[in-house]
Amino acid sequence: MLQKVILTAPVLTRSGYGEQSRFALRALRSRPDLFDIYIHPLEWGKTSWISEDNEERKWIDQTIQKTIDFLQVNNNADNNLFDVSLQVTIPNEWQDIAKHNVGYTAGIETTKVAHEWLLKGNEMDSIIVVSDHSKNIYRNTVYDAHNQQTGEDITLSLNTQVSTVNYPVKTYDNLEALELNLKHDFNFVTVAQMGPRKNIDNTINWFLQEFHDDEVGLVVKTNVAKNCQLDKEIVHGSLMRLIRAHDATNENRKCKLYLLHGDLTDQEMHELYLNPKIKATVCLTHGEGFGLPMFESAYMGVPVVATDWSGQLDFLCDSEKRTKFYNVGFDLQPVPDEILWDGVIVKGSMWAVPRENSAKYNMRLCYDEVTDGTNTACEYSKELCERFSEDKMYAAFIEAMNLPIVQTPESELVEFE
Repeated sequence: MLQKVILTAPVLTRSGYGEQSRFALRALRSRPDLFDIYIHPLEWGKTSWISEDNEERKWIDQTIQKTIDFLQVNNNADNNLFDVSLQVTIPNEWQDIAKHNVGYTAGIETTKVAHEWLLKGNEMDSIIVVSDHSKNIYRNTVYDAHNQQTGEDITLSLNTQVSTVNYPVKTYDNLEALELNLKHDFNFVTVAQMGPRKNIDNTINWFLQEFHDDEVGLVVKTNVAKNCQLDKEIVHGSLMRLIRAHDATNENRKCKLYLLHGDLTDQEMHELYLNPKIKATVCLTHGEGFGLPMFESAYMGVPVVATDWSGQLDFLCDSEKRTKFYNVGFDLQPVPDEILWDGVIVKGSMWAVPRENSAKYNMRLCYDEVTDGTNTACEYSKELCERFSEDKMYAAFIEAMNLPIVQTPESELVEFE
């Protein structure tokens, strides 16, 4: 008998958690022999919703309607309607809503999680995260607490099994390079939503300073929240202020800065990395749960310059833990008070602060090695495509759900008199 699974997730949003939700859905759909799938779609902040008109989107819409119909018919049921719940969100929002509950989260980008995440995590039957960084931080966070009912001092920690399942490599037929009007032959690209954690301001400033006299470009694929005209104007204004501040004290700048704003499909994002003038990705992040744009760059054979800390190390180092990227040095420093988020990013947590000299050195080294043909990113991409294939990641995800074994009655021969 198929197990009824309710996927509670921002599956239609254009966000990191949206991408995570669609991976979870694809893993479930890879086993039609196990699951009868239902979907409860969530919003995710102010992010846009996907608009692709493809088989997956049509299937999602049909399944959402199927879920609505099912809940309307069974709205007075006393027992759990679903065998399994798979909840893709921050742990604060996890709930005990099925016979077997699985929490799936990505947002562990600092050195500790909130105590609420431990409490909610311990209500789950299993937990899945997207990187070993996330798993280790979740498992190693401990709080001293006081049980008000018993009067005892206790230690609060995570007791539920937590497993790492990375994202899979995506494959497409007939990819074509995305056309961009780039003046210079060598361009870095950075793909990130505007915000303090992504460290875009320093990325731009350090690029402008290091390559002021070089015919090199930086393409910034970003937005604040939605890919609308107002959002574009806000982002454009922010980038112009950085350029003007640099140019005020530096004349005759040769390097170029480009803003790439607006919706790109998953396929178009991959085609971005095929543009012959996009030579490398740079991401000077303070911390990542995983780092999907870096992953896509790496398995597309594009060199990566990145902070040497957090989730991206799962794929920017090979299976022997050898570094396969331009690793920017950093210092762990407390997350600024203005960034703290009650119940999510807590006081006392730390994140990586990339070192300016190391960032500039590694961008320059990347430029030199790509230009003289000594970079090995294309060779390493073959290993990534093997290690992170869809089949392997889907199977790993289903296993990590830690589902109770469904006992099938043994066959029996009955003799009639």
